[in-house]
Amino acid sequence: MPPDPAPDDPAVPADAADDFDLRYRALAARDARFDGQFFTIVHSTGIYCRPSCPARTPRRENVDFVPTAAAAVARSFRACRRCLPDASPGSPRWNTGADLAGRAMRLIADGLVDRAGVEGLASALGYTPRHLNRVLAAELGAGPLALARAHRTTTARILLTGTSLPISDVAFAAGFASIRQFNDTLRATFSMTPTELRTRYSGGSAPTGPLTLRLPFRPPYDVDGTLRRLAAHAIPGLEACDGTVFRRTLALPHGPALVGLTLHDDHASARFEHLDLRDLTVAVNRLRRLADLDADPYAVDSALSADPRLAPLIEAVPGIRLPGSVDAHETLIRTMAGQQISVAAARTRLGALVAALGEPAPWHDPDRPELPGLLFPTPARTASDGEAAFRGPRRLARAVAGASAAIAAGETAPHPGSAASELRTELLALAGVGPWTADQVVLRVTGDPDVLPHGDLVIGRAAADLGIDLSRTQSWRPWRSYAAVHLLRHATPSTDHTTTGSFE
Repeated sequence: MPPDPAPDDPAVPADAADDFDLRYRALAARDARFDGQFFTIVHSTGIYCRPSCPARTPRRENVDFVPTAAAAVARSFRACRRCLPDASPGSPRWNTGADLAGRAMRLIADGLVDRAGVEGLASALGYTPRHLNRVLAAELGAGPLALARAHRTTTARILLTGTSLPISDVAFAAGFASIRQFNDTLRATFSMTPTELRTRYSGGSAPTGPLTLRLPFRPPYDVDGTLRRLAAHAIPGLEACDGTVFRRTLALPHGPALVGLTLHDDHASARFEHLDLRDLTVAVNRLRRLADLDADPYAVDSALSADPRLAPLIEAVPGIRLPGSVDAHETLIRTMAGQQISVAAARTRLGALVAALGEPAPWHDPDRPELPGLLFPTPARTASDGEAAFRGPRRLARAVAGASAAIAAGETAPHPGSAASELRTELLALAGVGPWTADQVVLRVTGDPDVLPHGDLVIGRAAADLGIDLSRTQSWRPWRSYAAVHLLRHATPSTDHTTTGSFE
């Protein structure tokens, strides 16, 4: 793990990088740790870059900084051909920000604007479209349509350079309404036609069959711990992990897909099968959230290492990641089903539920259990049949069905853009959901970095062993979620912890 940064070191926590001088020093140092957290626009050349761009550092008077690629394009800057700034890791601000802009970006990345328009995005966030446009333009330099267009452009570049799909198919798979709109957007963004972009950067993989993509993140990354956690919680039929590759089915807007996630020291790779290419952006976004690929480990580790009781844990396991979610309903039911029982028992209970109510994917083969082929039951199916199919206490079975009914009816609508405090209140109003369960769901669904799960016995034991009073952890903010994972890892270094929530 790198040492704590000096005051003039550009490697300072991201929340301190709003100052021009700090950002310029990061640019001069070509510091890859800031890639995706902001973008450099260069007035003398008309291009925008990531901070680590290998080109000669521009003069200070020619430089400005913007928070998003969309903001740069909106100001008529073109993407640098050397550093391809749109290929940066995602900004941790969107995963950890509780403000409206951060919540909106999480839903835009999940494709909500493409599916439901600006009105649908505004409705999900509880604001009017006019107010949402005003806030995003002020905070991010671009409105929701421009931000969604930037995501479509990134998808198009991935398909152009990573597959041999016909260019017209790429345009519509990326979500563009017409070939002309597609061509105009790519020229404005990259100063190249789609054909020129493909020729310069193409890897030329086949247009059909599996699609493998490289997913960037900021190292270090706790690969062993993440894979061990995914393997320990893998639900038979839905997920499988052989210790190297984690596979699972994904329910996506245009149909199911099978994904295999492999974690490397400096990047992740995702292999998609049976994927409708219109769902590529959504699928990638959900995988990134599942594995917390947009985290900023330098900011987290530097802040938590300031506590001498946590410093040895962080030195031993730098780059620890939070458990994420690909679907809010699934996460809620998994957490409820795991209350007060071991992880192995929870897997058995959930495996039976998936086997009874999960819809088989087109590739499902009962004779190949190593190949996930079932989808997690929908809220409507769990609401109608979950009480009878659930293997566990009848009271909990009724609670699982009731929570699913509330989601199916729209009475509660957990999603990545939910405000953490509001989501917690909604969850606590459901029968069978206590503080521990609510905290776990909020942490996983929203990626809130500052949740210390209420009443977790394993965390409590680890804290006692280290002489930590959990009621006095204000200095860990805003990274208490990561501190909680470190405490769990300390208590159970070789296996994932037993679920310990109280059923209320």
